[in-house]
Amino acid sequence: MAESSKCASFGEDEGEDFGAILDQFDAKSRSGKITVGTIVSINENEGIVLVDVGGKNEGRISVAEITENGELKFKKGDKIDVIVTNEHSEKPSVSHVKALKYHKVQEKIIALGDQHKDVVVEAKIVHKNHGGYTLEDDEGVEYFMPRKMSALKDDGKHLNKRIKVCIINVKPDEDTIVVSRKRFFDINNKIKKEGVQKLLGATEPLVGIIKKITAFGMFVEVEGIEGLVHYTEISYKGPVNPSKTFKEGEKVSVKAIGYDEEKKRLSLSIKATAEDPWKEIEDELEVGDAIKVVVSNVEPYGAFVDLGNDIEGFLHISEISWDKNIKHPGEHLKSGQEITVEVIEINVQSRRLRVSCKRMLERPFENFCKTHKEGDILTGEIATLTDFGAFIKIGGIDGLLHNEDAFWEKNLRCKEQMKEGDKVEVKIIKIDSEKERISLSRKHLLSSPADSFSKKHQVDDKVIGKIRDIKDFGVFINLEDGIDALIRVEDLAPLKKENLQVGDEIEGVISLIDRDNNRIRVSVKRLERKKEKEHIKAFNGDEKMTLGDVLKELNS
Repeated sequence: MAESSKCASFGEDEGEDFGAILDQFDAKSRSGKITVGTIVSINENEGIVLVDVGGKNEGRISVAEITENGELKFKKGDKIDVIVTNEHSEKPSVSHVKALKYHKVQEKIIALGDQHKDVVVEAKIVHKNHGGYTLEDDEGVEYFMPRKMSALKDDGKHLNKRIKVCIINVKPDEDTIVVSRKRFFDINNKIKKEGVQKLLGATEPLVGIIKKITAFGMFVEVEGIEGLVHYTEISYKGPVNPSKTFKEGEKVSVKAIGYDEEKKRLSLSIKATAEDPWKEIEDELEVGDAIKVVVSNVEPYGAFVDLGNDIEGFLHISEISWDKNIKHPGEHLKSGQEITVEVIEINVQSRRLRVSCKRMLERPFENFCKTHKEGDILTGEIATLTDFGAFIKIGGIDGLLHNEDAFWEKNLRCKEQMKEGDKVEVKIIKIDSEKERISLSRKHLLSSPADSFSKKHQVDDKVIGKIRDIKDFGVFINLEDGIDALIRVEDLAPLKKENLQVGDEIEGVISLIDRDNNRIRVSVKRLERKKEKEHIKAFNGDEKMTLGDVLKELNS
């Protein structure tokens, strides 16, 4: 049905010269008169109906004009209303459809009476001519809209477009109803401004009808005024895809929350019609509380949980389990599942609530510490390989096996020597309760190079090695067995570090063999002392040797 309603009064007659306006209307379409003719013949094959209109020749109309749903509405000899144009020519032009339209216009004019001024009509643009546009409503009534009253660009792109217009004049003698889109805008803007103020002042929820659904929200009409419900104003849960929940034409409760004067845009809210559940959260829930929730959505990065009062909390993947190797939350959770969680964050201002599943469970580290201690030897499985080592799963937690604790050889790395899933025997070398870290060692279960060295050498054995590296604290030498030893600066005397170069040979004695930590130290100073003792011993055992001889030998 066409929309036809009375607009509020909007000033006096603007003094338009409607005679001049109508002069712009297509004269051909408005010439002629309604005549009752008689159907002379109906030729369905050729699609022509001949109608006697009292002239020399019969007029012609298309069979389609007297056909409805595939059936003829008239037969030969029936009387029929037609519009006759060019009635004095040899072949008068007649139309039954135009006659029906004229009748509808006349009926509309009678129905409007004297109260036609500013009545709103919704109609479709069906024709454009040099004077303006012909519109037709759902009841088939035609209207004329002068071009300067259209507020349309004259680009011909408006055919079949539905628009709202106001009736500005009625010409019963000419079967014409003149309308204006420009006038409708003027009146509608005034009415809309008044209506918006009324909507903004309403204390109770308003009933609106969804006119259009988009990706960013819904356009809802309330008391003749259209406003936007942004997708963030649908639910307190957060942004909602409206197309999944609503349908066009559906009624919804809304509240007017703002109006942009510049853009003439009314903002509406659905969630504002309900009590803010975050106030309840603020009053009744605290961090540390345990609550039951239902998993509403599972994503790769976590899960959203429904608290049951239009609020969703977020369960990050790292808060699902103490197991750090979860690949996807779907391994542990599914939509609709009821779970118990602990509240770990409430931020009412930013509408954020975070929960944790794992904090409802006993901490694996605490349980591990009850049954294990430093020095224990365990067999674990390699869970993750990194550049700096490997994480080994032992007793329900992951311990770190650093590269330097995995091999005695300094250039080997776990990533190159092992693979995930491998079983490996390790020793617990440190339990850090504060940081909840377990440090492991594999090499301490193996024989160190220093241990093998100790089977052939002992402290005070004389050795010779080549300098491999020079540091501030001493020099590293490579012994003939292929193992490194450190000579500290204080053990170099009487040699001076600044006089040494990489590749130089140094003689000393072994001062330390640390099999557990694979460390060997050599001392030149100790060698010199050993030589002194040997000379003194020799002196005491040989009466013929004088003190001068001993000193001379020591200085040689």
